[in-house]
Parts: sequence; structure tokens; C-alpha cells
Amino acid sequence: MHTIRIWFTKTGEASYISLLDLQRVMGRALKRSGLPVWYTLGFNPHIYMTFACPLSLGQESLVESVDVKTEENKPDFAAWQAALAPVMPTGLAVVRVDYARIKAEQIGSAVYTITLPARAAQAVEEYNRLTEAVVMKKSKRGEKPVDLKAYVPALELKTDGESASFSVTLPASETLNLNPSLLLKFLQERFGLPAEECSILRTALLTKDGEPFC
Repeated sequence: MHTIRIWFTKTGEASYISLLDLQRVMGRALKRSGLPVWYTLGFNPHIYMTFACPLSLGQESLVESVDVKTEENKPDFAAWQAALAPVMPTGLAVVRVDYARIKAEQIGSAVYTITLPARAAQAVEEYNRLTEAVVMKKSKRGEKPVDLKAYVPALELKTDGESASFSVTLPASETLNLNPSLLLKFLQERFGLPAEECSILRTALLTKDGEPFC
């Protein structure tokens, strides 16, 4: 039995597909592909699938992954990708298939690119001058204050015409996961950034040692 990791992008309208719906979408795509994926046993067998570090609604990503199992002795990963390509819905595109080499529990952080209007440069400068940026993080145990400056001490803005962007690396482990929307919400509420003109794109997942998650 092998565990196979399917890497895919999630962009455009697909960014509003919830995790539950994504499970259904990927399940249908895998069935239509005809690939030899392993099904769970029992009264109601279904395709074994595990998603790493699911995104929040409305956020895009270039590094989404789902793990499946197969009893195929020597999987042809190029053939897997070719079989999945025509059955994936708009906004979801398979970019790589390989063995799952690192367990999802080893994910330590994620890298995001936040895009906003160029006129937001002043807000970024104001953030950089702050000594603290406390937000309330919600969890199953309630709310607790988190100082964003402890994880993002400064923002480096890159401007391109009328738009601008900055990259941030935030904790994404099982013990601490900081959603980039917390930072964006802070900038919007504190400095008046227009929410409708901002976007979040996840570009990388890193292990606790800072290595690429693969």
C-alpha cells in the first residue's frame, strides 16, 4: 500500500469551495479518472482522502494537496496527472503527483502573498511603526489575544502600478495556526484598507525545520 500525494492549485471561484465540498469534488474527480485508489472498508466504503492544512474560504493557493492510497505496485505519476487533468473542475488544477514523503503533522508554517491597492503603502508604513498589533484569535476554546508583531515584525511592500503586495510567513502547525486574514483584518480595521480590493494567496508550505513540505 502506497500513500500518494496529489498537489493542486485552488484559484478563482474555486477558492470559495469549502473543505467538505472539496472532499466531494475530489472524490468525484478520482472516481471519474478511473485511477486505482484505495477505498475504506466497511458498510459504506469511500475513497481514503486526507487534505493538508485546509484553507479558509475565499483564499487561493498554489500548494494544496490531498493524500490517497493505492495498492498499485509502481504508480506512474505522469499517468495519474494526465488522468486527473480532464476531470478537475475550473479553478482546481493538478500540478504534481508523487509519493507522500513527509507527514502533514510536520507542517510548521505557510507562506502567503497578500495583494492590495498601491495606495495602501501608508497603511503598511504605519504597521511597521507599531510596537504591537494585538488581534483576537478564535479557537474551539474561545478567544485569546495574539500580537501579530511577534510573527510579522515588518512588512516589505512591493508596488506594481496600481497594485502592491507583500509576503508573510505565519505559523501553520497543529498547535498554532495563524490565519493571514487576521493580519488583513487588522490592516483594514486600523488603517481603512478596502477589503474588496485585497486578496490572499498561499504560495508555500514549510516543515517545522523550514524545509519545503513534500
